[in-house]
Amino acid sequence: MTPQQDIPQHIKTTETFVRLYVLLSQHLDRCHDEGARSAFPESEFQAHLAETRVEAAQLFSTNRVVKDKVEHEYERILNLGAACVKSPKDEGTTSQLKQERETLRIKTLTLSDLLAVFRSSA
Repeated sequence: MTPQQDIPQHIKTTETFVRLYVLLSQHLDRCHDEGARSAFPESEFQAHLAETRVEAAQLFSTNRVVKDKVEHEYERILNLGAACVKSPKDEGTTSQLKQERETLRIKTLTLSDLLAVFRSSA
């Protein structure tokens, strides 16, 4: 099952969700940690994030509710990251960033486990 087209749709969708949540987590990390920013060039990171966003939008285009929810989450996290960069010492923003980061961590772990189950049964 090496060719991309042989991968079942539910696995592709789950992989995309995992990749999107990992990248959004990295985005938040990059907003408050200079080391995270310097580890990977910003332009390459943004290109990868944008590519994953487009792929997710295409996959979720058949379900408007999911597509809108994912898009809203994407925008909310990008706006939070921008607010953190603008005011890195704001405790409210920092607290919200930590909460979002934890939520993304839990989603990523859960989806990674689900993906492992899907792959083992494929």
